[in-house]
Amino acid sequence: MNEHDFSAGERPPGGEPNRAFDDKIEYSLNSEERLLQSISSRAPLPRVLNEICTALDCQIGNVVSIILLPGEDAGDLAAIAMNAALFGLFTFCSEGIVDGNDGLLGFLEMYCSVARTPNASEFQLIERAKCLAAIAIKRDNDVAEQDVCDRGTKKPVREGLQVWPVSTR
Repeated sequence: MNEHDFSAGERPPGGEPNRAFDDKIEYSLNSEERLLQSISSRAPLPRVLNEICTALDCQIGNVVSIILLPGEDAGDLAAIAMNAALFGLFTFCSEGIVDGNDGLLGFLEMYCSVARTPNASEFQLIERAKCLAAIAIKRDNDVAEQDVCDRGTKKPVREGLQVWPVSTR
């Protein structure tokens, strides 16, 4: 048997959940650190959400996921589900992404080629992905609000006029 063959009960290396020092099981996405860096560096929201979906898809395997924002057309969700069914995919998971006050930030839709539901460890990964998505969406919303507030309080500058910083010395 070669090193990459696993029996039905075995998992490949790295497939085990992480155990914290207090022996609690932690489930995290493999690329979580990189995702958090992307969020904190204000990477474009579509790119961050795509990276979250890609990490989730790769770690669970045999699934495809998408995150939709609530401002997008409600028909998009139905159209995506219909297209998934046309390709022989089944709904694996359909969850809302909410903030700390239960405000809706988006939707996580996942499809699988086999009709099944997430097991306990997959559900934990989905919850972690939703948490990361909520952080990214909230951060993007906060930045957008700040930009609107900043534009609303700044005085308009005449076209072609350059503004130079004034020294107080």
